Amino acid sequence: MASSRTEADGRSAAPRHGGPGAAGHGAAGHGVSGAYRLSHLGALEAQSVHIFREVAAEFERPVLLFSGGKDSIVMLHLATKAFWPAPVPFPVLHVDTGRNFDEVLAFRDRRVADLSLSLVVARVQDDIDAGRTVEDPSRGATRNRLQTPTLLRAIAEGRHDAVFGGARRDEEKARAKERIFSFRDEYGQWDPKNQRPELWNIYNARHRPGEHIRVFPLSNWTELDVWNYIREESIPVPPIYFAHRREVVQRDGMLMAVGAHLVPEPEEQVVEAMVRFRTVGDADCTGCVESMAETIDLVIAEVAGTRMTERGATRADDRISEAGMEDRKREGYF
Repeated sequence: MASSRTEADGRSAAPRHGGPGAAGHGAAGHGVSGAYRLSHLGALEAQSVHIFREVAAEFERPVLLFSGGKDSIVMLHLATKAFWPAPVPFPVLHVDTGRNFDEVLAFRDRRVADLSLSLVVARVQDDIDAGRTVEDPSRGATRNRLQTPTLLRAIAEGRHDAVFGGARRDEEKARAKERIFSFRDEYGQWDPKNQRPELWNIYNARHRPGEHIRVFPLSNWTELDVWNYIREESIPVPPIYFAHRREVVQRDGMLMAVGAHLVPEPEEQVVEAMVRFRTVGDADCTGCVESMAETIDLVIAEVAGTRMTERGATRADDRISEAGMEDRKREGYF
């Protein structure tokens, strides 16, 4: 295992466990029968790889949502393992609000280039300019909710019938009750009371033209699992996931990074602190946490000791209401 910081230089991770196509960590021989046991990470990886291959077999035009955040990075890495030595057989899609962290966008572009992927960028600004959506002009308003019509437009234009997302069930209550194959109607909407059973890992891919399925290969992973897997596979991630010095302000109980997309109010005091980001969203609604975790081992130790999910701790867009995430998912959000 790599014990030092995973560098965010965009280079592909070194092949491990017999090459990038060798799914299954910790397989160990057990007696003459040839039976074997998978480690915890190996079992999660095997399930995710199975999901990717199932989608490739069942659907015609899948697409993978890739923002450059840690969950989508791990999801993309699993996709490369699922189809290795062949290339990933579908494009990646990023819904760009125009308010992303520069470091994350730079990483996104490097990773896509390294893997020779087809990247589709759907821009929220294009929908605002075309009058398809209206931006809230009030102070402090974010573009988080405006991502939904842009996402649905991109899905319709690409005629995608399956959309991979990096959501995990441990992140938030609405995501905890969503299926791995999550049906969306012709309007892209989700009905949490009308979900399909998934007994014995059998997934129902049936849908009519205009409908699609959101697929979540990381559903059963936790934040700690993600970081342990990043260390195990030596997967590069953006540098903002590790502790660094940055100017911040205290807002709504969170530390918000000062930058082009977040200007301090006159009454807010700007301080420089040692921080890192646990999750990556828009720069104007994603908080950071005070941290000295400059290496991946320290990040894992920090995550192991926390009792609050990254979205609950640092995402202002999830604090709209108690059911904020579920309401957005009903409308077609990730």
